[in-house]
Amino acid sequence: MKTNKFYLFCLLLCCMMVQAQSVLNETVQKLKSPDGAYEFTFYQKEIKSTEKQMYYTLSYKGKTVVLESELGVLIENQTFESALGVPNDTCKVWGENLKFTDVQRHSSDKTWKPVYGENATIRDNYNEMTLLFRKGENPKQVSSDGYDKNKSYFMNVVVRAYNEGIAVRYDFPEPTNGLFLHIVGEQTQFAMPEATLAYYEPWAQGPYSLLPLKDWKGQSERPLTMKLTNGLTVAIAEAQLTDYARMKFSLNASKPNTLQATLYGSVDVIPAYSTPWRVIMAAEKATDLMVNNSIILNLNPENQIKDSSWIKPGKVIRVAKLTQADAKKCVDFAAERGLQYIHLDASWYGPEMKMSSDATTVSETKDFNMPELIAYAASRGIGVWVYVNQRALIQQLDTILPLYKKWGLKGIKFGFVQVGNQRWTTWMHEAVKKCADYGLMVDIHDEYRPTGFSRTYPNLMTQEGIRGNEEMPDADHNTILPFTRFLAGPADYTIAYYNNRIQNTHAHQLALSVVYYSPIQFLYWYDQPSAYQGEAEIEFFDKVKAVWDETKVLNGEVGEYVTVARRSGKEWFAGAITNNEARKITIPTTFLEKGKKYMVKSFQDDDSVQTRTKVAVKDQVVKGGAVLSFDLKASGGVALIITEVKKK
Repeated sequence: MKTNKFYLFCLLLCCMMVQAQSVLNETVQKLKSPDGAYEFTFYQKEIKSTEKQMYYTLSYKGKTVVLESELGVLIENQTFESALGVPNDTCKVWGENLKFTDVQRHSSDKTWKPVYGENATIRDNYNEMTLLFRKGENPKQVSSDGYDKNKSYFMNVVVRAYNEGIAVRYDFPEPTNGLFLHIVGEQTQFAMPEATLAYYEPWAQGPYSLLPLKDWKGQSERPLTMKLTNGLTVAIAEAQLTDYARMKFSLNASKPNTLQATLYGSVDVIPAYSTPWRVIMAAEKATDLMVNNSIILNLNPENQIKDSSWIKPGKVIRVAKLTQADAKKCVDFAAERGLQYIHLDASWYGPEMKMSSDATTVSETKDFNMPELIAYAASRGIGVWVYVNQRALIQQLDTILPLYKKWGLKGIKFGFVQVGNQRWTTWMHEAVKKCADYGLMVDIHDEYRPTGFSRTYPNLMTQEGIRGNEEMPDADHNTILPFTRFLAGPADYTIAYYNNRIQNTHAHQLALSVVYYSPIQFLYWYDQPSAYQGEAEIEFFDKVKAVWDETKVLNGEVGEYVTVARRSGKEWFAGAITNNEARKITIPTTFLEKGKKYMVKSFQDDDSVQTRTKVAVKDQVVKGGAVLSFDLKASGGVALIITEVKKK
């Protein structure tokens, strides 16, 4: 009898909770992608008479992507309010009393041409809704000089639905009461279906672990790619991060299977202001995430560099031995092997970790004549990049930029950058802008991860933020990267070839130059020109391009294998890599004109080849549309050059 009473009590309690958290029907708003596949639903629930909470759900082709999840920004503004004579906000959670006032809808369908990229044109097609909210009292009287003491705020939730994914951000219109915003976090959550598995990565250059959404030891990097039991592969990313704190993902302490957007630190802004985008992508085939990565660029403003003719993508060899003679050998090698740049790495101006090192002069311990070297390189059609640690950049940026332009340098690699908080995020992007003013390209190394700023300032060519050949990862790791890190943008993996620490086959390394996209593509990392001993397969590195007119993702599965084909002009290049397991790879040539004849030059691992690298180079003629098949060794790969057979 007591048991039955207990169940009745629990049932009554649940009913009371449901009633107490009823959905406010007037706030329910839906948004679909142009193709109708995504459906985003927004609503507020009334928790108490004076408390409301914002929620959303997301589905893709009728399948659940995100279950009911919170939206909101955490703001602590009492100090600013007191300073401006505005009554203090008494809410426990800043967004709990936001009043929904209106919704605005907008659609756009345009195409644009990037300065360079994986494709010559990009479609920017979306439906958008802006949800308008007011916090506090109705403004009673706005002062004519633009300042008043009304206890009021305004915030918009902006949602964009692309065929490629959904993006959400918070927008704060300019207030009349002069208030700043001290943002201490976000309520933004992603409640995932039960048994979701995530490719957890604790830092930007860290390893991956496929884990359930529980018992994580720390936060995970973005993009975060996940496998759902309904067959979908989902990735959550960040776009247009320029003057905010970096987001990572934590597990919510009280809600199972729920990811919490966690900021590196607090953020102080003056409205009008918009936060970065939170991006959710879903796909029935994991390879579609790779196809749809243009959403990150589309969520950024258009190119702000009026004359971008000086921005020249290309392939680079690093000068491993910092002497004038070795640098010239690298210049000669680059000119002979179809590369465009050499790079002078750390310590050319002194110990990079010392604040006292002067990046305006070559170190006394180095045998360099910089003007003479740059002139020699230019005479052979080769440009020169230099490395500068952030310690020197912070102190000398305004001095070195006009000097480097005078010297004739083409680009700077920023080293050991500080990232995460608002200050260094803002500094970093302002530094890239300053480099553009002096016609200098930029490669940012270490923990920085892209969020699409290269669309706005395309002199930001590439960046590290990847576990590449400085750590020599295995093939399992390499076959995860296209579905995770590369969704955010290009990555400087620093492809190596001859070094004996490489964990994969040589054909695998060749194929990486096609599978991995980087407009400034470093090749021969840890190698010197003398390492080359006439190996025939180096023809592939000679001819492969750094940027493309068209890209096709042909097949693949996360952590297993991937095949990518890319076109430059009339020439196609393709690369396929496998994980630590041997497998048969099929490469459908549906990207070629059906019936036409094409010469396929393949570069594949073959133990019978009498060279130290064991790579066979073979030619075969196929017709467009044929399916090619290759048996790949464990940790192996295959690279292809495909050209049309000319009629005689």
